[in-house]
Amino acid sequence: MNMNTLFHMQRGLDSYIEKEHNLEGTDLFNQKVLALLVEIGELANETRCFKFWSTKGPSERTIILEEFVDGVHFILSLGILTQLTDTVPVAEQPAKTETDQFLLVMEAVHAFQKAKTQDVYQLLVNRYFALGDMLGFSAEEVEKAYIAKNEVNYKRQQSGY
Repeated sequence: MNMNTLFHMQRGLDSYIEKEHNLEGTDLFNQKVLALLVEIGELANETRCFKFWSTKGPSERTIILEEFVDGVHFILSLGILTQLTDTVPVAEQPAKTETDQFLLVMEAVHAFQKAKTQDVYQLLVNRYFALGDMLGFSAEEVEKAYIAKNEVNYKRQQSGY
């Protein structure tokens, strides 16, 4: 996965959105943090990993991948806002369960909101991509899905989403 390419694409999308919505120069950090947390929640909902009360299985793999990539968009966007675009995922030992990994990711998001440092951003990136590994997504698969969703996001903006 070429993170430089993804950061470049995200920078273009962010700039387009900010220009189209007259948000240039606006501090969008907290909105993007909240958006990321919502996307993580949507991803968890599609995996159903925490729904101990239900016998229904997870959503289709393609739906889960798309939700995962939505989170990637906001993680990249936060990296751009804080000028931490030299970051690449480093493999780390995931939690024992998907539920535990989701909680670790959310904890890292909250930590990054408070301390916008390279170390905390790296932790967030590592934990999120460890979650992707747990969900069975390869780096190449994530990159391909990101590129496809980036195009969809441009089309949505152009159609008044």
